Amino acid sequence: MTRLTPLPPDEWDDGVRDALGPLLSAERANPRDAGNILGTLVRHRPLTRAYLEFNAYLLRDSTLSARIREVALMRAVLWRRCDYLWDHHVELAARAGLTAAEIDGIKTGALDDELDSLVLRAVDELEHDSTIADATWAALGRHLDDPQRMDLVFTIGGYHLLALAVNAFGIEAE
Repeated sequence: MTRLTPLPPDEWDDGVRDALGPLLSAERANPRDAGNILGTLVRHRPLTRAYLEFNAYLLRDSTLSARIREVALMRAVLWRRCDYLWDHHVELAARAGLTAAEIDGIKTGALDDELDSLVLRAVDELEHDSTIADATWAALGRHLDDPQRMDLVFTIGGYHLLALAVNAFGIEAE
């Protein structure tokens, strides 16, 4: 059920483009290129700008590799049953080097790579226990330094939050 729709094109102005600035270039800050999610979020410009500054960090400046980011966030949005974000990130995961079988493995919780498996475990533990078990944290530490483990937790939480918003607002796929 759609609760919020994208802002109508005739309401897009410099304030909307400014709100999208942390994530989208000026050329892409338009109703067509922004897509339904960003087009809907700009109904609340200050919140959109603040969230997109954080989200842009997760997507572009995080210490995590694109592959680990995609494994983490896809498992997180899977837990939130957010088809919109899952579908959007399948292509991004492939660009990050994940095969179709590995993307399916995110769904089943079975990936062969040790670090990928640990990332899935961390997402699942955060989902079930609101923390990461000491053994998992230590095992992650054999692959990731402290800033990377911090980025992992914030990536998982950031995409839990975004998935909740997408679901609550009823944002429809393009």
